Amino acid sequence: MNIVNGVHKILMRLPGTIYLGIAVLIFASSNSLTRKIVEIGQAHAINGRNPISLCNVLFVGNICALGLMTLIFHQDWQPNTLKALTRKDWISLTITGILSGAIAPALIFNALAQTNVTNIVLIGRIEPILTLVLGVWLLGLRVNFWASAGSVISLAGVIVTAFLGSSDQTMTMAGFQIGTGEICVAIAAIIGSISTVVGKLQLQSIPLGIFSIYRNILGTVIFFLLANLLYGPNHFAEVLSPFLWQWMIVYAAIIVVTGQLCWLAGLKKATSTELNLANLVSPIAAIVMAYLILGESPSLAQYLGGSLLLVGIILGFIGHLYEAKVNRELVNPSPRDAMEMAIGFRGV
Repeated sequence: MNIVNGVHKILMRLPGTIYLGIAVLIFASSNSLTRKIVEIGQAHAINGRNPISLCNVLFVGNICALGLMTLIFHQDWQPNTLKALTRKDWISLTITGILSGAIAPALIFNALAQTNVTNIVLIGRIEPILTLVLGVWLLGLRVNFWASAGSVISLAGVIVTAFLGSSDQTMTMAGFQIGTGEICVAIAAIIGSISTVVGKLQLQSIPLGIFSIYRNILGTVIFFLLANLLYGPNHFAEVLSPFLWQWMIVYAAIIVVTGQLCWLAGLKKATSTELNLANLVSPIAAIVMAYLILGESPSLAQYLGGSLLLVGIILGFIGHLYEAKVNRELVNPSPRDAMEMAIGFRGV
């Protein structure tokens, strides 16, 4: 146990950028790996049903992740620590748990069945610009010009991808065709941006272990209830399949636990520009992973959208350098400056 605690302390001292980098690499490959695992399950059907269905992946993956996170963070769940949390803390944890732990993942998994991974990646990039907008609106703060410009150009890349590309199941809007999968991704991105802003504030006062485990439990329960309500009790008929569980233990350890914890640790330590830069780099890495893992070749619309995203990455990197310079100049920051640096935004 002392060894585990020692490793934990060392890991918590690492810079936020390292955690963000690891999380980006893991999340960049997550959708492609998920679809690949589902394809493997289709080749090993049980009673005509895929044991590694998308719903089973999310449900069982979260259960495996819960077990691993409990081993890592059980010490955060001490009576004194829990009593220190206010009613407002629990309400906000419950809201973000339902949104980011159940609804958003369900929408992304539904999108995986409707459209290709590259479209999911590119359209999901509306999240960074929405995160910046919410930071300004809800927190009354602002970000530097370069970071904002990078997100705006990235949003333009999303628009190009959505309106020039199409999916099998589409709805017509003003002459454009937008697929059902793309709509699911857009809604999930909105939820993700809200959760990012609220989560960053929550992590200033709520231990990472409580935040992670509570969100996991709540998200898993809500998703299970919704899936049974929408698809019927037989939807999880193969949930006890050993073939499913052996894949999900690996999936949970790498994708859910390691990826999520690295992202949350980075979220707690990093500035808004670093988070924005991580969000901008992620789609490029994910498109590469989709090509390497699934053999997906980008379409013309995706190439155009990806090019705009690349410009956004460059501007975001400039913004990161600018903010680093500003923070170095604040040798003795005021309490307000310290607060703004901690949550990653610059004040008006």
